[in-house]
Amino acid sequence: MMRRIVVCLDVDGGRVVKGVQFQSLRDIGDPAELAARYESEGADEIVFLDISASAEGRATLLDTARRTAEQLFVPLTIGGGIRSVEDIARTLRSGADKVSINTAAVLNPGLLTEAAEQFGSQCVVASIDAKDGYVYTHGGRAKTSLNAIEWARTCVEHGAGEILLTSIDRDGARTGYDRELTNAVAQAVTVPVVASGGAGTPEDVAAVLEDADAALVAGIVHDHVTTIADIKAAVTRAGIPCRP
Repeated sequence: MMRRIVVCLDVDGGRVVKGVQFQSLRDIGDPAELAARYESEGADEIVFLDISASAEGRATLLDTARRTAEQLFVPLTIGGGIRSVEDIARTLRSGADKVSINTAAVLNPGLLTEAAEQFGSQCVVASIDAKDGYVYTHGGRAKTSLNAIEWARTCVEHGAGEILLTSIDRDGARTGYDRELTNAVAQAVTVPVVASGGAGTPEDVAAVLEDADAALVAGIVHDHVTTIADIKAAVTRAGIPCRP
């Protein structure tokens, strides 16, 4: 299976931001402009996450999301503040190919089932923010009693067609992905797993793609530490198939 390189745009107040362990956010730029740039540089997919929507109890900034979707031909996943089937429908109409659901799925796992039945499991992404083996919600602010591996399995049983797995501990740290957690989740489910949190070098990305179907990157490309082309070259050198 061809591995994917996914660029994440964490959006707060209509701007792309980046921090460490979901804290100390700094402005990176306009989401639509960055999405177009990363597609031109070879990104296989883009993820647009409105990171403060759930914590603030509001809907996703769909005007900003729509403007971003208009720039893209590659698949776009949109998440943040998705609470209902109606929210999912609006998000898909705004240009999303897939919808990422985190907090609302924990509160109501049946939402994943409803979404899969109405729109197809291929567009339902269960987003899991994990720390010390537990699931966190509300943008990484609220700890739950859910085991991340068991919760991933439950999400798939309820209809999720993909898992977006973020290690809060590794987020922005650039020390490499949590391969132990990624591998455990990948072994536990039958759907693609996107690894997120910890990319520091192209080699880090290549390494985690031995465990995951896709790797999400953000800070290292935002800050020009490396490029998508360099990442794909490292993946190819490691003997892992990816799109050029």
